[in-house]
Amino acid sequence: MKSKKIFALTMACMMGIGAFAGCAKKKDSITNFKMFACMPGKEINDGNRIQEEIAKLTGVRVKETWLTGQTATEAVGSIVASGDLPDFIDGGDGSDALYEAGVLVAWDDYLAKPEYANLKEMYSDKEWEMFRKADGKIYWANVFQNTYGESKATGHNDEAFWIQVRVLEWAGYPKIETLDEYFDLLERYYNENKENADGTKIIPYTALCDDWRYFCIENAPEFLDGYPNDGSVIVNLTDYDKPTIVDYNTTPTAKRYFAKLNEVYNKGLMDPNFAIQTYDEYMAKLSTGAVLGMCDQWWDFAFTVNDQFKASGFDELGYNYIPLGLTIDKGMVNHWHTYGDTLNAASGCAVTTSCKDPDKAFTFLNRLLDQDMLNLRFWGQEGTDYLVDENGLFYRTQEMRDNWADATYQANNVCAYSYMPQYGGTSRDGKNAMTPAEQTSEFFATLATPLVKCFEAYGYTTYGDFLGSPVEEMGFWFPMYSYSNNMSTNTKGGVAWIKMGECKHEYLPKVVMASDFESAWADYMEAYAACKPEDFLAEMQTELDRRVEMGKSA
Repeated sequence: MKSKKIFALTMACMMGIGAFAGCAKKKDSITNFKMFACMPGKEINDGNRIQEEIAKLTGVRVKETWLTGQTATEAVGSIVASGDLPDFIDGGDGSDALYEAGVLVAWDDYLAKPEYANLKEMYSDKEWEMFRKADGKIYWANVFQNTYGESKATGHNDEAFWIQVRVLEWAGYPKIETLDEYFDLLERYYNENKENADGTKIIPYTALCDDWRYFCIENAPEFLDGYPNDGSVIVNLTDYDKPTIVDYNTTPTAKRYFAKLNEVYNKGLMDPNFAIQTYDEYMAKLSTGAVLGMCDQWWDFAFTVNDQFKASGFDELGYNYIPLGLTIDKGMVNHWHTYGDTLNAASGCAVTTSCKDPDKAFTFLNRLLDQDMLNLRFWGQEGTDYLVDENGLFYRTQEMRDNWADATYQANNVCAYSYMPQYGGTSRDGKNAMTPAEQTSEFFATLATPLVKCFEAYGYTTYGDFLGSPVEEMGFWFPMYSYSNNMSTNTKGGVAWIKMGECKHEYLPKVVMASDFESAWADYMEAYAACKPEDFLAEMQTELDRRVEMGKSA
């Protein structure tokens, strides 16, 4: 969270609006840009109402396309090889390949100019340093988990063990703290409930192993031991001034976790097709309401699944998911939910060298951070998509809420430019949340009855409350995955990292499905050791030490 200076901001907003005064006068002055994001997404229709309003005000319209049928690395490789680059790109895990290919425009000159003050304000000088590449320049900005003013977060956008609210209601809203308690509850519910009302057979637990999303089965041990999501490693804080890297893949908790999954699988409680299902198949399965629980990131499933639940009425049947912050043993503190912002400098929104007018592209990115643009992107147009009460607070009618949950309406009337600069937190008016999902009144108004009953039963007001994680500020090194995400075969550590990933992708499903767990685990550990994880861990320790020193000097 950042301290904001009203005078500087006001001037920045005036300059941002003024920069487009000339180009927004005529329809034929609108510039059409293209953007590719290395994540699955939904394309909006031509003539989209909000997109056209943004184009009228800014002189820019952006055609967004999304990842389909490839990994981010594969997609970036194809784009670079073809030479046909979009104007904007978020390369995801392929971002470093874009940098190495020399196809990105540096942000430095723009961040130094007052007319791009909105962009500069996104991060502190110390935070911008985290984005700097080997040549000393900055080429992208991550646009997520960036809070303006006071946090108004109501969700848990991160990883958790999820459970359908109907299961908690059936059990009398118990407190579930450990992995064993979680699977025990799923088993007890399933023993008495084999099918949904429509005849769909219930699946007590599933997991996703498809491509890079195998984190859904792979990285739970770090959380179960109480650590936050550093992604690729545990950061041990026994000596806070000299934290050390620990490999969560080989801890006693890792073995206990996979032994539990093996037990669950052999009991017939785990989806028999978990190891071979694609992401699309997984999402389709969740959308039927048949899956009682899984481990996943909220952003990986919830936006699509929840809209489909609402459209089909499944939300009123208690099919929505609640996050649980499980640990391997009782009495442990968990850090599934981290408070404040998480800076992932490994990827972000970038402008390519194929852009014919980079000045206009950066001016557009800057303009998107003006409050009127943020309101349009996330609230819509006043009178059509939201109303304002006598106290200046935004709200929606039920019809408006239903519209914004409808896929067809979204395609024609909603344009969030979701991989471009944005904020969560508090509007510049000091009253409203930047997004409806974080406006307390709207948050509860959009919850189905079973969810409301669950929140009331536990006495919680946000999804984060269900995790029970302490409110603590993470160290300057956090998260370490912002480094490991961009490791390559250029270093011994990078070679080991890639081999480790390939090994886990191959062996972990086998371990879960094995008839003899101990033998399968031993085979896995032997294959894993052959990847030389010590080379990876050493490189991560070097990076951790560097970040610790940066934190001390900042």
